Parts: sequence; C-alpha cells; structure tokens
Amino acid sequence: MAHPVACIDCHDPKTMGLRVTRPAFMRGIKALKASQGVKEFEVNKDATPQEMRTYVCAQCHVEYYFKGENKVLTFPWDKGIDIDNIYSYYEEQGFTDWTHEKTGAPMLKAQHPEFDIWSNSVHAANGVGCADCHMNYKRVGAGKVSNHHVTTPMTDVNASCGTCHKTGDGVIEKRVRTIQANFISSRDRAFDALVGLISDLEAAKTNGTSTEQIALAQQYQRKASFYLDYVYSENSYGFHAPDYEQRIINQAENAAQNGRLALTGKTAEELKASDVSTANAEHYPSDKAASGASQGSGH
Repeated sequence: MAHPVACIDCHDPKTMGLRVTRPAFMRGIKALKASQGVKEFEVNKDATPQEMRTYVCAQCHVEYYFKGENKVLTFPWDKGIDIDNIYSYYEEQGFTDWTHEKTGAPMLKAQHPEFDIWSNSVHAANGVGCADCHMNYKRVGAGKVSNHHVTTPMTDVNASCGTCHKTGDGVIEKRVRTIQANFISSRDRAFDALVGLISDLEAAKTNGTSTEQIALAQQYQRKASFYLDYVYSENSYGFHAPDYEQRIINQAENAAQNGRLALTGKTAEELKASDVSTANAEHYPSDKAASGASQGSGH
C-alpha cells in the first residue's frame, strides 16, 4: 500500500488517546460548528470522546475540494453540512471541477461524503458514531477493545447492530437490503433522467435552441449530476441516512427534469419549486397538530 493509514493518524503516540491530525478537518469542523452557533471550536480540545470516534474517520471520509490557486484542501461546510448548504457554498465560490465535454456544463465532482451524509442521519442524532458500527468492540483477554479490522457491519451483525437492535440478525439484514434496494432503484431512475437531459443538451447545440435556454439547462445538469454523484460516491447505498439520501435523489431527478423543460422554453421562475408545503408547515406546525389530535382523542 503506497499511502497507508497508521496508528499515528488517529492516536496520540504518548497517550494513545484519539486525536485529529488533518489540518483541513480542523478548519472544516470549526467552520461547521460556527455555522451551528459554536464559536472557536478546537476539535482536539473541545470534542467529546464519543465525537472523536467519528471525527478521526471524518478526517478523510468527507466531501472536499481544492480551493484557489494554491489548491488548499477545503471542506465546504461554512454554511452547514446539508447538501443544499454545500451546493450553495460551491455556487457562491463559483467553483467548477471540470467542464462536461458533450454539453459544456460547469461540473462538480463529489468525493466520498460518508461523514457529511451520516451527519444528517438518525444514528448521528442519537450519538452513534462510525466506530460503533464499523469497529465493534471485541474481547481480548480480560479487556475490551475496538476491532481495527474496519469493515461493513454486515460481516458481524450481532456484534455491531445487535448491541442496540435486539430483533435478530435476519431482521436487520433484511432491513439493510431493503434500504439498499430502494436506493438503487431510485438512483437509477434519476440517472435515466440525467442521461436524458445530457442527450437533449447535445441536440440543443445544433437545433437552434437559444443560448439562454442552454445555459439554464446546463445549471440544472450541474446540480443533478452533483447530487447524484454525492449519494453514489458515499458508498453505503443509502443506508447511512435512508430518508435523507432518498430526498437527495428526488432533488437530482427533479433538477434533471427541469433541465429538459428549460430547453423547451420554461424559465427559471416557472421552474421554481412550490412553497405550498413550506407555508403549510409554518401555518400548521407539528406540535400544534399533535396537540389538536390529542385533544380530539379525549386524552
């Protein structure tokens, strides 16, 4: 292996305590915490031991890009860690990884955003970190240590998932496979929509479509491609955050379809998402709905 990960990458050689060694993550998590209202966060001083069981992994398993002429390794978390925050950050930076050869669209290349997606999951919300599932505890003599053969939890469901979920290996394995099958089905439909947009853009360059319509469709291609690449490159096939990743796929497919509509003459204003759901949610908050249901039931 040309570039191995060694003990020193995650452990202090004097104390063997967990530590972050990557400057880019130190800067990135500080910016992310600042966006959440936590100022001057210093990861090796302020993070809890449980957080460190994820942060040492997040030094590498993240979305990132190389910023500016000096190609500074940068995590795009200044605005938050939801994909919409990250995409908005790239838009404000005017960053482009490459230009699509067939359509001319300015493109973004997702890396491997496992931490970014996990951060939007039910496991993250409940304090379950990377090591809890991928480095389950094992007995060595009279002691208990984390298994450093980092792998999928599916190789030992009982030791990883079974610590919290007592339904049995078979039930858990079926649940995982169902989530992943649903992800693949949704992902592939969105890919079909994206390929359709690319084909339409190729044709638009020679059939008299206006440059304004093409430019708008290219922006939709940029978004659809990045959102799909983001979940595809994350490697869990939807498991790390099932609902969140399905939402991202829906957004990608919607962007691809909007791009095709843009080539027919629809404007950006016409293609804006409806705010009806948002307005309804604000007018009828869940706590009010729950209260009404409770009163109606006589409780």
